[in-house]
Amino acid sequence: MSNKNKIVDAIAELIEVILKGFGYRTTKKRTWHQHVVPYDDGWAVRREGNKRVTSKHRKQSTAINKAKILAKRYDSDVIIHRASGGIRDRISYKDD
Repeated sequence: MSNKNKIVDAIAELIEVILKGFGYRTTKKRTWHQHVVPYDDGWAVRREGNKRVTSKHRKQSTAINKAKILAKRYDSDVIIHRASGGIRDRISYKDD
């Protein structure tokens, strides 16, 4: 690695530390992927990375429909989980 690359890397790292200090996110943006997950005696829709649920439903099909509406709005994915927690299906609404 040349000295020029080392200097550029050091400056980039310094800028990242400064931005983090001011509260800016320097990592990848959060996604809008919607997860359909088991919740209490029913199902819930939860945005990826969130602890709180977006909506609660008695039936998985209703939760899937709600997740699809949100995913279409934000060009993201719907990740459908089984009652055991594993992933059953993934539907993408990205404009690729």
